[in-house]
Amino acid sequence: MTRVLVVDDEPQIVRALAINLRARGYEVCTARDGGEALQVAAARLPDVVILDLGLPRLDGIDVIGGLRGWTNMPILVLSGRSDSMHKVDALDAGADDYVTKPFGMDELMARLRAMLRRNTGAESTPAVEFGDVRVDLAATRVTVNGEEVRLTPTEWRLLEALVRHPGKLRSQRQLLTEVWGPGYETAQGNLRLYMAQLRRKLEVDPARPRFFLTDPGLGYRFQP
Repeated sequence: MTRVLVVDDEPQIVRALAINLRARGYEVCTARDGGEALQVAAARLPDVVILDLGLPRLDGIDVIGGLRGWTNMPILVLSGRSDSMHKVDALDAGADDYVTKPFGMDELMARLRAMLRRNTGAESTPAVEFGDVRVDLAATRVTVNGEEVRLTPTEWRLLEALVRHPGKLRSQRQLLTEVWGPGYETAQGNLRLYMAQLRRKLEVDPARPRFFLTDPGLGYRFQP
């Protein structure tokens, strides 16, 4: 089921969107301000975000920037700011589309479907294999030589954050925000601990990792 994060500080708009989205078979999660939006996105990993720009605590443009630091999930801006400058700012920040309030529900749903179609397959590899390890992303299951390996939820999120970007350096800040959420950007000890746990479970020689590599002072890389 496609998960949609709705971010707006107007309860009536959140309620209307939630009702219409659920009626069309979407799973819905919500946030009322920018800070909460980043926390919910990191915890729930939505497939698409519907985002108001005029938010308390953290402006919508800043939310887009925060999301684009670690994910390519589609972002549909929904805002009462109708001038072209705000649209350009939102699109330059990384938004995928822009709908101005007041809006027609049918148009918004059509825009949402189009965005999801464009994004299909961008990060949808069903399984990743390396060495004797198979990571089934759809089933959230890991096996080594055919035997299932139990991962904690945090270990799974860290593994997924790495294997979905093979060969790409993920900075410590990106991983901490994606796995633990905003507010943990400097918790490098958490990252080192869980990376060591992943290596013990998935590497043949955890002391000399072959697949989960460290770029000293920068971050980590999954190298299949």
